[in-house]
Amino acid sequence: MADVYDRWHLSRPSMGAEPCTEHSTKTRALVASKDHGKGKRWQVRWRDAAGEQKKENFAKRSQADTRAATIDADLARGLYVDPAAGKESFRSVAERWRNSAVHRDGTASRVERALRIHIYPTFGDRPVVTIRPSEVQAWIKDRSQAIAPSTLRTTYAYLVTVMHTAVRDRIIAVNPCAGVKVPEVRKAEIVPLHPDAVRALIDAAPARYRAMILLAAASGLRQGEVFGLEVDCIDFLRREVVVRQQLVTPEKGDQEETPEAYLGEPKTHESYRSVPLVGAAVDALAAHLQQYPAATVEIEDRTEPRKPRRRKAQMLFTSGRAEAIKRGNWSHVWTSMEARANEALAKAHGEAYAAWVQRGRPEGQERALIRVPDGASMHDLRHFYASALIKHRESVKTVQRRLGHSKPSITLDTYTHLWPDDEDTTRAAVDAVLGDVPALCPPVRSVSS
Repeated sequence: MADVYDRWHLSRPSMGAEPCTEHSTKTRALVASKDHGKGKRWQVRWRDAAGEQKKENFAKRSQADTRAATIDADLARGLYVDPAAGKESFRSVAERWRNSAVHRDGTASRVERALRIHIYPTFGDRPVVTIRPSEVQAWIKDRSQAIAPSTLRTTYAYLVTVMHTAVRDRIIAVNPCAGVKVPEVRKAEIVPLHPDAVRALIDAAPARYRAMILLAAASGLRQGEVFGLEVDCIDFLRREVVVRQQLVTPEKGDQEETPEAYLGEPKTHESYRSVPLVGAAVDALAAHLQQYPAATVEIEDRTEPRKPRRRKAQMLFTSGRAEAIKRGNWSHVWTSMEARANEALAKAHGEAYAAWVQRGRPEGQERALIRVPDGASMHDLRHFYASALIKHRESVKTVQRRLGHSKPSITLDTYTHLWPDDEDTTRAAVDAVLGDVPALCPPVRSVSS
């Protein structure tokens, strides 16, 4: 329970002590203490939930009484916040959260980078209790000029989580991010690659990677899942690929050396899956292994996070040096492969395509252009695979399972515009159910002349 004390006067004066001439009244004699006239007069004392004594001073008795009542109420409801705790720096709270949060390595590196580059320069050394909603809103406005809206939303989510941690730990009473507005993210609709563009990419791929590109387009596996395949992940008899791991390349961060890639868990629990393969993909993989036998790569295996180990893996796809494919090196391979694919597509289009380019995209010929768009990546092969399933009227649940999405809603959010929406199909579906209902309108009678 919080109690209010008069700092300027003794609560138990000795007999015969000289009364305070400034504050004594006719009904009550007060004896001055050694702190008389120093600082604020009224002091609230209480013990927190841990039993530690706290105190706070106020100039007026009414203020002290109000504070004491608030403390008693907060302690009773379990909402008490230690005033001194809020002096802890934002960086300290954020690092405690970051080091204790259960993150995959890829996520952990992104969190560290976002905090270090975008959040700490503004809030890192500030006492967390001093951060105001208006300052958070100003930070969002500033960062929106530097990073993309989607990146800003992710970075802001880290800030919100740190503040939520401070609230949960009773460091602050209210999250200053509440009510703050973030710029809307305009999500562009996925435009799948044209089948001719996919074939051109397969043809343009170096011989060592040709089967890999075909497999990515025929299975919808993520890039890391493709890179992390071992020979025994391909079931040639059942014609399917088993996803049980992925190759993870941590971001460099503050380290001077490039971090070593390792085998890690798939992205989500649902990413553990088996995907059926068409005969062309199976035949291509068999031919690939005949020409490029599986290489034994010594690599760290973190598929069981509690028991990481180094082992020799029979990697299905490797670099020319018989090493695991590194994400940075692969980007150069993809860029040159994309250029060759577009050159082949340009040649296929012939003079009409060349004229289209030279004349600056004249109207009426844009639909004739088929190419690999700028900024495409292996993830576009995943979109191509999803679009093929949807075009052949696979259900949302089937597409979700094949792609390894954690929820059907993710599949719908990404590809809902690709599902057929045919008015005639809708009419046919309703007519099949209600088509035999008798007509409710009376027959039209001929009017005699």
